Formats: sequence, structure tokens, C-alpha cells
Amino acid sequence: MKKILSLSFIFSVVASSVAQTQPAQERYSRQDYIKMYRGSAVKEMLMSGVPASITLSQGILESGDGNSTLATKANNHFGIKCHGEWEGETFHMDDDAKGECFRVYKSVFDSYDDHSQFLKTRSRYETLFKLEKTDYKGWAQGLKDAGYATNPKYPELLIKIIEENQLHQYDLLTEVPKDFDKPFVKQSTTKTDATVVASAGKILLHNRIKYISVQPGDTYFTICKKYEMMLWQIYKYNDLNKDEALNPGQKIYLQPKRYNGDEEFHIVKQGETMRDISQQHGIRLKTLYKKNNMVSGTQPKAGEKLNLKNRKK
Repeated sequence: MKKILSLSFIFSVVASSVAQTQPAQERYSRQDYIKMYRGSAVKEMLMSGVPASITLSQGILESGDGNSTLATKANNHFGIKCHGEWEGETFHMDDDAKGECFRVYKSVFDSYDDHSQFLKTRSRYETLFKLEKTDYKGWAQGLKDAGYATNPKYPELLIKIIEENQLHQYDLLTEVPKDFDKPFVKQSTTKTDATVVASAGKILLHNRIKYISVQPGDTYFTICKKYEMMLWQIYKYNDLNKDEALNPGQKIYLQPKRYNGDEEFHIVKQGETMRDISQQHGIRLKTLYKKNNMVSGTQPKAGEKLNLKNRKK
């Protein structure tokens, strides 16, 4: 079982891939996190008996408000390690020991479900379920006493998060409010234009590749679920960093891009990156570099002419 993540891990910014030169994406705030997962926390409480305030506060603390490496790369928001019974995908990283094994989930919601099952099915936590769901202080202390974390201040950290954000109000609910299930929309400076609205829900085609236009409220997980895809496919097909936010109007390919672009050439505009051009013309990013004899990770200059079909001599 994951003990407690070090503060340096919890609050670190996930580094961008070395091969990419795009600016770092905005991190989720604590309020973002609460709005995204309060519905899941309440659902788990109603099904398993784990107080919603405890689930949310643990998720916040263990995942750094959803921004930690383990959260972004493995959808693991509670730091649950593999243990002997885990048969799913795994992710290795240094924690209490070097290269420890952590569970990888298909979605954050699976992480929430597994967290409830983890507590519900282990005898060392059974005394917790004798407490009232509204006794968040008792639950916080009980988790520490049962060995969930080694940090002596673990109960205090959870209680502080609960009280500062009034999470204990969710422990009183007997059903999930309808507005809790609305898609979370992160505030963005990108305007939603008529083109985005017109393409809502449609699978479009460019360079003989299926793609969609991101709509307000879309997340990687809703896209994966709707189009029956794996998360890694979305990242790979679109050359995305795993901490990169989605914006309305953004093109997301549902298939691998092609080895040739939709045109013969592209004249680079000010500020355009190789990935921008790759997405615009439906050509694989690595292939675009090769066709133009460029080193991977470098960027073209404004006004430069890039080959999209034939390799430069």
C-alpha cells in the first residue's frame, strides 16, 4: 500500500517530454479537482460506506490535486501499490523503495472504485466501517492507525483539507445531486466558435484519417469511452504530452496519422511548431522530421518551406 507521498512529489509540476518544446499546461487547482470528482466520491460512499470527504481528501493529498506523476501517467489517485493480487497494467517509480510497483487504471473512476474496494475488503480497515460516515475525524485517525500512511501527521492533513474545503457536507448526502454529474469545464481563454458547435459529436475526416473536434466538457476519458479507445492511443496518435489539457476546437485524431501530408509543402507561419504542422496536415511527426532532415525536437523558422510528401535532398 502506498504510504504518503513526499511533499516534493505531491506538489511537483510534471515535466514535459524532452522531445517537445511546447509550454507547460496549466495545472488543476484544488477546486477543479473537487468539482471533477465529488460525484464519484459520493457514489462510492453510497455503495461502499467510505465517507465522501475521506475519499476526496485522500485523493487530493495523494495525487496533488490530480497533478502528480502517478495520477497523470497511471490514473492512480490513491497511491495503491500492486500487491500480489494485481493482474492489470503496472507503473514503476521510486517511493518508499526504489522502483516500486503501482497499479495503472483505465480511468480515474476505476481508481476511485478500487480505493473503496481496497478499504472494504481488508480486515485491518474493518473497524472504520463501524464509525458514522459523518465522523471524518475518526476515519482520518483510523486510516493512520490501520497503517494506511506512515506520516504521523496524516490525520491532521486530511482533516485540514476537509475543513478548509467543507468536504464534510458531502457526507450528509443520500443521493448524487444532478449537477455533480455535469461535465467539468476548465476555464479557458480559448473561445468556442461556431465551427466547434457545428462539429459536436461528429467524426470528421482529414487526409483519410478520422478525427473529432474537442467540445467544451470533453476530457481524455470521455473521448476514450465514447470512441472505445485506450488513453495511450489518444496520446500517441496526436503526439500529446500526458499532462496536456484539451481545448475546445482542438483536433484529436482517432487513428494514426499518415506518412504523407495532405499537400506537397507547408510554409511555416510565425509561432508554428512541428507538432502544429503535423496535426494540421495529418502527417506523422517523426516522418515530418525525417522528410525535412531535421533533428527531432527542433523547430522550424517562420517562412521555411517544409516537405510533406517527398524527402528533401
